[in-house]
Amino acid sequence: MPSTLPLDAPQASRDAATVARPARAVPWYTAAALVSSTCVVVGLLWDVSWHRTVGRDTFWTLPHLLEQLAAVLAGLGCGWLVLTTTFAGTSSVAARQASVRVWGFRAPLGAWVCIWGTLVMLTSAPFDDWWHRAYGLDVKILSPPHAVLALGMISLQFGALLLALAAHNRSASGDARVTGLLYAFAAGLITTVIATLVIEHAGFPNHMHSSRFYKVSGAVFPFVLVAIARAAKLRWGATATALVYMAIVAAMVWILPLFPAQSKLAPVYNPATHMIPPPFPLLLVAPALVIDALTRRVGRGRDWRLACLLGVTFVVVMLVVHWFWAEFMLSPAARNPVFGADQWDYSARLGAWRYQYWNLDGGAAGTFKWGRAGDVTDTLRWALLIRGLGVATVVAIVSSRLGLWWGNWMCTVKR
Repeated sequence: MPSTLPLDAPQASRDAATVARPARAVPWYTAAALVSSTCVVVGLLWDVSWHRTVGRDTFWTLPHLLEQLAAVLAGLGCGWLVLTTTFAGTSSVAARQASVRVWGFRAPLGAWVCIWGTLVMLTSAPFDDWWHRAYGLDVKILSPPHAVLALGMISLQFGALLLALAAHNRSASGDARVTGLLYAFAAGLITTVIATLVIEHAGFPNHMHSSRFYKVSGAVFPFVLVAIARAAKLRWGATATALVYMAIVAAMVWILPLFPAQSKLAPVYNPATHMIPPPFPLLLVAPALVIDALTRRVGRGRDWRLACLLGVTFVVVMLVVHWFWAEFMLSPAARNPVFGADQWDYSARLGAWRYQYWNLDGGAAGTFKWGRAGDVTDTLRWALLIRGLGVATVVAIVSSRLGLWWGNWMCTVKR
């Protein structure tokens, strides 16, 4: 609603009228950052599928273009926000009050992080192109140029999260649900990026009978989910975050195979006829439910006790859920378009390893059958697994404590 003060009213009165105008619950730049962040995540999952299906043919693939275009749009939008917040005069009084100063310019903290993420992502593009020309196909997700790209992606995701978080922390009770859902959506996006980065160690069902899976999961996911639960005004913030992550990855599992594709980079041992989807998402909603319940139950002021409780329950819930989930995903019942199991890269030599568990404690691959002798008896293998789970529990406790510390800080973010 425009101000009804005359044009010749004193400047102080006009500033006061500007501040008094009701602010939108979700500023335009927050919505724009979330759209760009979503495109980056979709581009990342699409890009991984492209590499697994077609191979690395050129930098100018559609997934790469989507990622970089989304980064550019986020950077330009946040750059425009910096200029208007800094130089727009009285019309941006409220915006300046919700901003921080960097080198004389003003913008919300999340906008500065998005700009940084954009610059890092753009820097990774020529580095990635040079790397492939010099060394050929990547054999791992986190090659040096991809590590730079991942840093930029996480920065952009974190910037969008901070923008949504600031709006959430500033919101009145009537707007808290809307801003809280956007905050959980932003958190789900960054969870998806993190889950994709650790997919080689904690992504396939073949990993889920190894303590390495629980160590890696315990290192990264409690930090994110616990921080979200602590900072959210939503009753089930971590659960909503996990559901967003699962919905995004599941949608890619269902949509990507609908598009025909052909492998172009030799050697081709497993010819592809359609886009190969990512593995079905981890069932993070189960530990997220427990994290939300415990965080509310214990409350503040007892963070070390809460961290111990969260770390132990995270590993226990993940173990109970994913141990049996892995058995289902490796069975013929999961080899359908719903769960997308048993779909492998074009360069994979297909064999019995597809239905075995990888990196087992005390052995490279195989299955658990009590009493069967092999390179190491299954009795010893179980003992090594239990010891590894103990390490995973300690890691999850530390991750949970860091998540609580980070969540406490996020509660203070309002600009």
